[in-house]
Amino acid sequence: MRQIILDTETTGLDPKQGHRIIEIGAVEMVNRRLTGNRFHRYLNPEREIDAGAQQVHGISLEFLQDKPLFRDIADDLLAFTGDAELIIHNAPFDVGFLNRELDMLGLEAIDSRCSITDTLKMAKESNPGQRNNLDALCKRHSIDNSGRTLHGALLDAELLAEVYLAMTRGQESLMIELEEPAPNHDIGHELRSVPRNLIVLTATEDELVAHREQVGDIDKASKGKCLWKLLETPAEASA
Repeated sequence: MRQIILDTETTGLDPKQGHRIIEIGAVEMVNRRLTGNRFHRYLNPEREIDAGAQQVHGISLEFLQDKPLFRDIADDLLAFTGDAELIIHNAPFDVGFLNRELDMLGLEAIDSRCSITDTLKMAKESNPGQRNNLDALCKRHSIDNSGRTLHGALLDAELLAEVYLAMTRGQESLMIELEEPAPNHDIGHELRSVPRNLIVLTATEDELVAHREQVGDIDKASKGKCLWKLLETPAEASA
């Protein structure tokens, strides 16, 4: 499973008004492990940067004057993303800019090449009514973002990778194969080795309620793929 966590910085808010991408940062993850492969480019937008946007990312037009144009790096970007799943926070914003840039070059839209997962949408579904920007999610999941004084595409992509793993933690690790024991597997030996003086502590009703609520949150975030939920008995599911 190959995923690309991606972020952009731009000259403004709306590509339909001629705003352009000025920075792209992306990191590669395979089977939920960061590989160390990165894509990072600053781009000359060939236009002014809105003052409000510059306050957010701190990138000046002067700094970008000698940087490549989007058309110069488009092939490299598409080779890096391939047909991987793209993980993006507030995906409609970044995808809109990427599609606009690709369309101007006569190239296929990014969301026609790749599936898109929007972590902002995931966060809103899991934490309705709460702040769900990247800083808030870093705080919620105990991820150190102290180095993020300004927005930056590569730094934000790296932080988002950690946030995404935290938001989906347990889904892949719970994919344990529920198989019959292999031939000649001595279950009796394992049972005989278990101490007979174990003390069993049953969960309290409050703990059971908290557990059901947590499982419900995980099931919602994973869109119905929570293994605990799938393994519940009918009685447990209706409790």
